[in-house]
Amino acid sequence: MADPTKARILIIDDDEGVVITLTRIIESLGLEADHALTLTRGMEKINTLDVDLVLLDVNLPDGSGLDAIEYISGIPDPPQIIILTAFSDPDGAELAIENGAWDYIQKPASSKAIKLQILRALEYRKQKQRSEPLLSLHAHAIIGSGRALQDCLKKVSRIARTDAHVLLTGETGTGKELFAKAIHENSARAKGAFIVVDCSILSENFIESVLFGHEKGAFTGADRKRNGLALLAHGGTLFLDEVGELPESIQGSFLRVLQEKKFRPVGSEEEIHSDFRVISATNKNIEQMAAEKKFRNDLLYRLKSFSLELPPLRHRRSDIREIAFHYTDIFCRQQNTELKELSDDFLETLEKYDWPGNVRELVNTMETCIASTPSERILFAYHLPSKIRSRVTRAAFTKNTPGKEILTPISDPRQPLPSFREAIARTEQEYMETLYSRAGGDIEAMCRISGISRAVLYRKLKTLQTS
Repeated sequence: MADPTKARILIIDDDEGVVITLTRIIESLGLEADHALTLTRGMEKINTLDVDLVLLDVNLPDGSGLDAIEYISGIPDPPQIIILTAFSDPDGAELAIENGAWDYIQKPASSKAIKLQILRALEYRKQKQRSEPLLSLHAHAIIGSGRALQDCLKKVSRIARTDAHVLLTGETGTGKELFAKAIHENSARAKGAFIVVDCSILSENFIESVLFGHEKGAFTGADRKRNGLALLAHGGTLFLDEVGELPESIQGSFLRVLQEKKFRPVGSEEEIHSDFRVISATNKNIEQMAAEKKFRNDLLYRLKSFSLELPPLRHRRSDIREIAFHYTDIFCRQQNTELKELSDDFLETLEKYDWPGNVRELVNTMETCIASTPSERILFAYHLPSKIRSRVTRAAFTKNTPGKEILTPISDPRQPLPSFREAIARTEQEYMETLYSRAGGDIEAMCRISGISRAVLYRKLKTLQTS
């Protein structure tokens, strides 16, 4: 597991040689390095990870690093930014500093100069954070202590300080509503209502009335006046779950509500004022929907003043045991049974499964196991649903990629003996493939399991990809 006391430096550069060099410099300082080869991927990491400093290239395959400075500087507790570029551009340097960059360094630069600026920027950031401590979060329903989750909770703490709208993204079952509640409960609006709207279950004809309310007689069946959820959320938070399902016909009206903080109930001639914060959630690629004209771009910009991507459970394997123990205690108390023990093989199977349904699937699995074993004191892997056990068993038998040559033991005299270099190369390839499979592609987990530094790991993975 990554050391949470180490500062994390994100390198955004499309030159893999530069990435490797900078990674070595950073790790020589005892700091943690991460990287992205495109601006898009870099921005995703800035939004989802707890990044302290960004080493940002200017000319990237999908955009200019200079254009990203203003956005990065505007997020809660923004990382410091050092521009690294091979091009001499006085105008660009001036623009970078004006928009909040720490420094603008022309490549190639000496490692001493880069180290000096990294340390100075981090010292400034540490001093700034001491004067602006993070909120102590009330998030008791969010279980886990792994780095991926803690990064998210730090962002929740920073976002909760603001009153801006938030877009939560991530796979189904990652706990988007729990995070939305955490943002609300730690904000200045905590005493106001937290109103949930599930956009996926409301018909196009019905949703306007649900959001904005209606007058008596406004339509067939409107036997009395009803207030909409937008009014009920006044002073609090309106949570739009599955916002990607919001009908196109209502998107324009809702955009106006966000801009004006006013709306007109169905059948009414008078506008009503309501001041609420919007937290939205989706498991869809809403950016792609906007590009395909299936979701209004201007509404999306309003909804995602801040965005937070929640990690899937397969990237939080270190949290699985903690979640399992937590819900074992809850469900045993609910069913008035003695607290059950979880055997090692039960827990190991939980950790090996890929959890496509994420935390929600794990919680449902624990409830099922406990409900189906009322008189048993210890839960074993056999008590888990057959679907989970079969998937884990199948994965154990498919670690070696089909078609790959398995190295014959060198003690077998019937086979020609490979050269020492070939034997080492094959063994290393098999090890790296198994390591990648066991860690689910999680770079931090691969480093932890293997003891290999991040820079060496990247080099070995690149060699395997080209072999």
